[in-house]
Amino acid sequence: MIKSMTGFAHRDLNPKGMRGSLELKSYNNRYLDISVSLPPYLTRLEPRLRGFIASRVTHGKVELWLRLRELDAPVTVSADIAAASAVFKVLSDISAACGLQEAPRLGNILSFDGVVAYERDIDEDRLWSRLEPELEACFAEYEASRLREGEATRLDIEGQLERVAASIAVVRSQVPEIERTVRSQLTQRFREVMGDLVDEGRVLAETASLLMKYTVNEELARLDAHIASFRRIAAEDHSPGKKLDFLCQEMNREVNTIGSKSILLPVSQSVVELKDALENVREQLRNVE
Repeated sequence: MIKSMTGFAHRDLNPKGMRGSLELKSYNNRYLDISVSLPPYLTRLEPRLRGFIASRVTHGKVELWLRLRELDAPVTVSADIAAASAVFKVLSDISAACGLQEAPRLGNILSFDGVVAYERDIDEDRLWSRLEPELEACFAEYEASRLREGEATRLDIEGQLERVAASIAVVRSQVPEIERTVRSQLTQRFREVMGDLVDEGRVLAETASLLMKYTVNEELARLDAHIASFRRIAAEDHSPGKKLDFLCQEMNREVNTIGSKSILLPVSQSVVELKDALENVREQLRNVE
């Protein structure tokens, strides 16, 4: 199943006692890289959120944002009176040293960290029970976007594989001509050297030896097998990206071998076409999970 590593989903949250939004976004990446952005008082949920993503995505850089505007959790607010007094004294001293008549205001004091602290009494399990269904719905939308883009990628790859198959057919059609060319050139060379005293048995033996060097039947058979495996893995595997890229490398290796053996122009032209099509496939696979 071809699935893109690029996806996006946004969901507004409005269950009882909670208002906010969820957002999922991902890009192509060789490994799984998860980034979670939460309000500070919800950091204890991060392992659960990471686990949720990791159990469903295998590759890509995935970013999850959870924003809350309202949450019905009790809030405890406390003040550090000693810190507030110390801040007031220091600000008053600075004001006097500068010849100012204005006393420090409450806003100035509250701007210092630690003067006032607040905590939300979060029931983690209760919050997760409300959040998880919303996360599931957001992920379903995100997954649908990846599948849509993956289908477009699959169609493009299939078009490139058709180019590969057509070029393989051209090379296969040239196999008899390769054999005739090898036999003709070898016979001509023998006649140039030996005239009418050509030993047909020797010619046949040398022809068979050269055909072993120039034949491409094995490479063509392996290419056929690789294409069949490519299509099977693309259809059945949940995360086929790396396997398909490996198969492309193997196909490219066979194409290079065919190119090194080529003695006919149509075969050389087909090799160029094959390499271009396979490179296009590999380019598309860079965004396949």
